[in-house]
Amino acid sequence: MAPKLAIQGGHPVRNTFLPYGRQQIDDQDIDSVVSVLKSDWLTTGPNVQRFENEFSAFTGAQHAVAVSNGTAALHAAVYAAGIGTGDEVIVTPMTFAASANCVLYQGGTPVFADVEADTLLIDPSSVRERITPRTKAIVAVDYAGQPCDYSALRQIAQQHGLILIDDACHAVGGDYKGHAVGTLADLNTFSFHPVKHFTTGEGGMITTDNDEFAKRMRIFRNHGITTDHRQRAETGAFAYEMVDLGFNYRITDFQCALGISQLKKLRNAVQQRQQLAHYYDSAFQELPFVRPLAVRSDRKHAYHLYVVQIDLDYLGMTRAEVYAALRAENIGVNVHYIPVHMHPYYREQVGTYSGMCPVAEAAYERIITLPMFSGMTRDDVNDVVAACEKLSSRS
Repeated sequence: MAPKLAIQGGHPVRNTFLPYGRQQIDDQDIDSVVSVLKSDWLTTGPNVQRFENEFSAFTGAQHAVAVSNGTAALHAAVYAAGIGTGDEVIVTPMTFAASANCVLYQGGTPVFADVEADTLLIDPSSVRERITPRTKAIVAVDYAGQPCDYSALRQIAQQHGLILIDDACHAVGGDYKGHAVGTLADLNTFSFHPVKHFTTGEGGMITTDNDEFAKRMRIFRNHGITTDHRQRAETGAFAYEMVDLGFNYRITDFQCALGISQLKKLRNAVQQRQQLAHYYDSAFQELPFVRPLAVRSDRKHAYHLYVVQIDLDYLGMTRAEVYAALRAENIGVNVHYIPVHMHPYYREQVGTYSGMCPVAEAAYERIITLPMFSGMTRDDVNDVVAACEKLSSRS
């Protein structure tokens, strides 16, 4: 019999708290940032373009446009796609709200397609069902780090003349049928938040092979102005032209210096995450009430998150009880995500309702995110598994 749960008075499996994700910063990263802090350029300087060039080379995309965060990346992508009032964009509910909010920012309407039950990725068949004459784009989310079915999504987009956007904030370092994430859609967005694969503190990027999209996004991130401070300084000019209504979505040079340093370690970090996922997968073969999400054989999963579905009937517990029990064991589980269409704002302002995406809604009731970051050890994984095993001891 499994030991008594900590929440019922037993000893927790860990004495220290294991978060679900965290950044990994070393002295090389710190030195890179300090060197920029001592330089002449703290923003709109040479490190921004250098970071863009190196990220472009990493993904294989022709252009990379750096911005202040992942949400700004999504907003810039939807702007570049020309989304406006009256346009519909098909999105997934199983994501952070920003994936749909970016459509609202441009006056468009997000339309929620359901997800595949075993991967929780956007379901191409559901996408097809949602297309109307007003549909202008699709925003696919590489949930947890696994790329979506881009062959099917591209076929749909081409058939209906739609722009395909990949919210790849979970999936940097992954690939689909041998093609790198960052090249799978017309516009591909990334986040460099501290819990992601590598970080700039806050920061984001959009990759594209479309010259006009790249040009539009560079102007958009700089208030809609055609030149930035460094470009004017190099030519000795003072005049500038605002040609559209943009935003201040610029990223700083010291953030980019951190990103350049972290990017050098990205491939190794992804490999570490994949190894941790292998440890989890192997261990959970012995636990009938923990089901990892399916991974398609034609994709390389980058494992931003390690999400499992819990058989609550088997345990006789609610998801809230499972969550509380694991947290009491000092395992920093989380839940990703409350389906976007179930948030009060969307219900009240957009008109969404329960039952729109039944697969996503059912999955939400039983998913748990387990700790996953490149600094974890096999012993950490063993602690997580031991805590899950204790769930079966609940009386």
